[in-house]
Amino acid sequence: MLGTGGGRFVTMTQKRRTAGIRVLGNGLNLHLDPGPGALVYSISEGLDPQKLNAVFVSHCHPDHYTDAEVLIEAMTRGMTKKRGVLVANKSVISGSDACGPSISRYHQRMTESTTEAVAGMKFQLSDFNVCVTAARHSDPEAVGFRFEVPAVGSFGYTSDTEYFEGIGDYYQRVRLLILCVMRPSGKPWKGHMTSDDAVKIVEEAQPEQAVLTHLGMQMLIRGPEKEAKLIQERTNVPTVSAVDGMRIAFGEKIIMGQRAKKDQRGLETFL
Repeated sequence: MLGTGGGRFVTMTQKRRTAGIRVLGNGLNLHLDPGPGALVYSISEGLDPQKLNAVFVSHCHPDHYTDAEVLIEAMTRGMTKKRGVLVANKSVISGSDACGPSISRYHQRMTESTTEAVAGMKFQLSDFNVCVTAARHSDPEAVGFRFEVPAVGSFGYTSDTEYFEGIGDYYQRVRLLILCVMRPSGKPWKGHMTSDDAVKIVEEAQPEQAVLTHLGMQMLIRGPEKEAKLIQERTNVPTVSAVDGMRIAFGEKIIMGQRAKKDQRGLETFL
């Protein structure tokens, strides 16, 4: 979790980083929603952006796309080699009445493939099976993602969205559900998720573990740990609020913590 902040005021103040999420797996090195700081915090966390082979952008707002072009430049070795894939919604790729495009045709041409993500679409990326999920946001083309990992299970990422009927179906029985919860309970804002909305989604999806991220200023003022506890108490699903730099090991067990020093075998442990 390179960044756990979201929204204009958190982006402007950097009360939480807005760097998005890095997903690492067999044959996959993916940056999801690379907002401001994605390049800098990739490097500071020891994640070489030149090793990326995929960039995903859920929608056309700066806290989700700002560093996408520079990560594409790193992924393509300084724009010298067609390499990697770009998956992004319509607004990001070709623009819409609401916004965009936000990644130039020049950068799109340098990836091996560019996919316009539409809800319901399914495709394979390395060993991962990816399903594009629906969202309801001020960018009307916004999407989320569900990843199926062989022999391990599935995890989902809602992106920015308000609650709507059927959203829980996209994430039914994922083991890990990452929710973009911008606002605390009782503070609704059209197009965004509150803790109350998160309760509904978690109740419908019944994940093994829920994680809150993309926290807005009001959420930080209220206390995201308190909101995570509220969601857990109302759903009986283990729920935590992510912090910048958190790492989630997704395997037989789901383990969350900060990076610790490598042991004598060269393996990282979690604090």
